[in-house]
Amino acid sequence: MIRSLNTAGAGMVAQQYNLDVIANNLANVNTTGFKGQRAQFQDMVYQTIRASGATTGGERKSPMANQVGLGSMFVGTSSNFTVGVPIATGKDTDIAVSGGGFFQVERPDGTFAYTRDGSFQRDANGLLTTSDGFPISPNITIPADATALTISPNGAVSAILAGQNDPQPLGDIKLYMFQNPAGLTRVGQNLFVAGGGSGDATEQTPGEGGSGSLTAGFLEGSNVAIVEEMVRMILAQRAYEINSKAVQTSDDMLQILNNLKR
Repeated sequence: MIRSLNTAGAGMVAQQYNLDVIANNLANVNTTGFKGQRAQFQDMVYQTIRASGATTGGERKSPMANQVGLGSMFVGTSSNFTVGVPIATGKDTDIAVSGGGFFQVERPDGTFAYTRDGSFQRDANGLLTTSDGFPISPNITIPADATALTISPNGAVSAILAGQNDPQPLGDIKLYMFQNPAGLTRVGQNLFVAGGGSGDATEQTPGEGGSGSLTAGFLEGSNVAIVEEMVRMILAQRAYEINSKAVQTSDDMLQILNNLKR
């Protein structure tokens, strides 16, 4: 009976993690470039009362094992990297990636991070940066007298300067690919950092090497599907509820056992 209490309790803990992941997805339903997550679970260690093939008498052997499971556990979160719906903004420094790849930005400590959020801004020095001031890498500097900015699908950036008619090249925006994007670590601020499971970043010209092309004047919306998350929330709630019923039933059976002498 004590085993069933611990098993059901482990199931409740697992479903709490499941609900935490779902709640985070719903909280970021309007976050630019957000990629939804799904909780992953495993069954826990088993108590083997009798092994498969154990002798049951004479030359006879058990055709199956006698095992009792001890619940489930939360083991990780898988990320969904499907492309979100493009949202038109009309802003020349907003960029959506229509395919694979990440923008690379430089953090204050000199390390690089990666993002799908293309809502870039111009800082006081003309550098193209994220909303938190992290410059895109390689750096793109937009002159103060630029009157029109153009970003081509292959990442070439050009601008028409005051008093000129021909566009002047300003640099190229690159995309970065990973062997295993699911191995990237989320650090907040719409940023990922490379980890041991993701592999090293590979620089690509947009539209080449499996990377997506760029679309200026658009942003990539979150790929969270609200209806799917609501269904998963209901399933998590019911799973939590049935595990709590198992705890209650185990407690009732223990109470009956304690009252046998009465």
